[in-house]
Amino acid sequence: MIKLNKVSKWYGQFQVLTDCTTEVSKGEVVVVCGPSGSGKSTLIKTVNGLEPFQKGEITVEGVSVGDPKTNLSKLRARIGMVFQNFELFPHLSIRQNLTIGQVKVLGRSEDEATERGLKYLDRVGLLAHKDKFPGQLSGGQQQRVAIARALSMDPIAMLFDEPTSALDPEMINEVLDVMVGLAQEGMTMMVVTHEMGFAKKVANRIVFMDKGAIVEDCSKDEFFNNARSERARDFLDKIIH
Repeated sequence: MIKLNKVSKWYGQFQVLTDCTTEVSKGEVVVVCGPSGSGKSTLIKTVNGLEPFQKGEITVEGVSVGDPKTNLSKLRARIGMVFQNFELFPHLSIRQNLTIGQVKVLGRSEDEATERGLKYLDRVGLLAHKDKFPGQLSGGQQQRVAIARALSMDPIAMLFDEPTSALDPEMINEVLDVMVGLAQEGMTMMVVTHEMGFAKKVANRIVFMDKGAIVEDCSKDEFFNNARSERARDFLDKIIH
């Protein structure tokens, strides 16, 4: 479903991604991990064109992300994205946050958008909060609203960019529980995260990055039990202990 082939990216003279090649099949959950500054977030943002790249090719269901003729707004409507900092509209109610993208991008009627948005709000356990504003919710609740908003666009895949890193420790599990449920339902997912418990529970594969390059791309069992690179073993030692 998602293919990256020798993707490289520079910020000026500084190379942030170097020849990154991997793919995600339909229904697969791929966790992208690695030390801070290794290029994980940049990599995931190239998948839906939020970050441009200078070399290589990325395709989503056969559509080339880097092709100037590709309608990126249309592509992004099909790939849900959940960010570190929720990115909800603070001046809109939760209900409005859930419907605005559906109406403006997908052309749905207000009624249909509301029905779908509230269905997914219920799915993440927050239906009772539909008329509140984001500032009235906890961080964990806001992130669950962000997931419901992404799901209401009927995505073919979901990208998560460190979705729990801005949360207090006790709120992390409420977001991870929603993500585990999605994975178990067969949602195709690419997840940048340091939550190794989540990775062990639901990942099919682990992509480990260091200094802008993919160092390991293997099954979760291989990664946790028999990582090939010394860099990955060092990372696991630090993060698991």
